[in-house]
Amino acid sequence: MTTPRQDPPAQPKTPQAGSNQPTNSSTAQEEYRRIGKDYELAVDQLKAARSAQFAYWIVLISGFTLAALLAYSVVIGLWREEPVTTRYVGLIALLILCITVGVLVVKNRRKIIEFDVGVRNLGHDRQSAATRIPSSSIESLRLYREASQDIVVQFRTRATRNLRAHNTVQAIIIIGSVTASTTTAVMAGEHPLSWISTGLTAFISITAGLAAYFKFRERGYNLQSTADEIEKHYNATQFRLNEYSKGGDEAEADRLRMFAENVERLRDEQRKRELQLEQSPGQREER
Repeated sequence: MTTPRQDPPAQPKTPQAGSNQPTNSSTAQEEYRRIGKDYELAVDQLKAARSAQFAYWIVLISGFTLAALLAYSVVIGLWREEPVTTRYVGLIALLILCITVGVLVVKNRRKIIEFDVGVRNLGHDRQSAATRIPSSSIESLRLYREASQDIVVQFRTRATRNLRAHNTVQAIIIIGSVTASTTTAVMAGEHPLSWISTGLTAFISITAGLAAYFKFRERGYNLQSTADEIEKHYNATQFRLNEYSKGGDEAEADRLRMFAENVERLRDEQRKRELQLEQSPGQREER
């Protein structure tokens, strides 16, 4: 009687080099991009919900203020035995508006909480996906290079905001100075409205002091310069210009590492310039 031959247990297959495994760098890269896209969309939804909440609060406060004023006029009219129908209609309409906006505020607050939780979860998922990308792989270096464009956009947005604030403040100072000097000349002497020129002069002085303190022009200039430098290095890596022209296709990883070093250096210099602007002249001299 012969015993049946038993086959040896099957050994697990070892993934071969170059095979498409779920955990390889290309799959991790695609997953990171997908989660990053969802994260940006969630952040945009959260910003939109917060903006809507801010608008709802403005409408609600304005509506309650108008309702209080209208209710006061209704009470005064009743005391004087002069009730006006339009007052009642306007008061009821304002109250309905306030109630409606109040309901929207409550519902939108729940949406903000849901969007905030979603953004936090997607941010955690994005960080987890980033950890699955090999740090030594060329895909991670390419990802850093493309992510540098987000830094450029962020810096330029902040630079535009600061320069716009600087131009606005300068326009206020110029127009206000001319108006204050004109009103001072017109209302010379014991004019009953001479306090207007005094108020304008004080307002211009406060505005000029705030402009000198916050240094909008310097902040915008530094941010714009840093963004331009990062973009210059980004273009140099693509077209192999200047210091990135050494080596062929096999030296792409070295060029990308050099690009990452330059970007981090520029960002560090930008942070130092911002800290210097935050310090007073006396503190800078002590340092």
